[in-house]
Amino acid sequence: MLHIVDDEEVIRDALAWLAQSRNIKARSYAGARNFLDGLDGLDGPHNGFDPDGDCLLLDVRMPDINGVGVFDQLRARGLTARLPVIFLTGHGDVPMAVDTLKRGAFDFFEKPFNDNELMDRVDQAMAASRAAGVAAQVQARLATLSAREREVLELILAGMMNKVVADKLGISMRTVEVHRAHIFDKMEVKTAVELAGLLK
Repeated sequence: MLHIVDDEEVIRDALAWLAQSRNIKARSYAGARNFLDGLDGLDGPHNGFDPDGDCLLLDVRMPDINGVGVFDQLRARGLTARLPVIFLTGHGDVPMAVDTLKRGAFDFFEKPFNDNELMDRVDQAMAASRAAGVAAQVQARLATLSAREREVLELILAGMMNKVVADKLGISMRTVEVHRAHIFDKMEVKTAVELAGLLK
């Protein structure tokens, strides 16, 4: 989902049309406050991030809260990996935009911008968002493992067979098999190869 935050309706409409031409879903917000009000749905308990990836096109100069203020709130909430920010700036805002790049913004475009170049970067930002989403899911699954399951996991990843794992940890082979089954279940994989691919 491409989130477009700009106080100029004509720009919002043009950007939404551009997104549509690339088969990217878009949602527009007339100002920073509108966007921030809907933010709880994104990072709340029922995570509202788009599995296809998200990106935020953010105007720097807006009457209610400027784009840098919005960006700072996203950073404070740890959302910029899942919601990469591309700033749209006027000429006088370039030093400010460069500073946000140093602090983790994905990119910035000076108005007027090249439509195709902007949409290419949106595609790249959404790919980065998807990758961050997968990584977050993997970390969440890892967090469900017990300390013993983590030990068994490390040895599985090292390529050890169940008997070797049992000897190394001083437990029965049957216990290793149970741990292995729980690990595969919690990590949502069916084989050690799939597990290794998930955690590479």
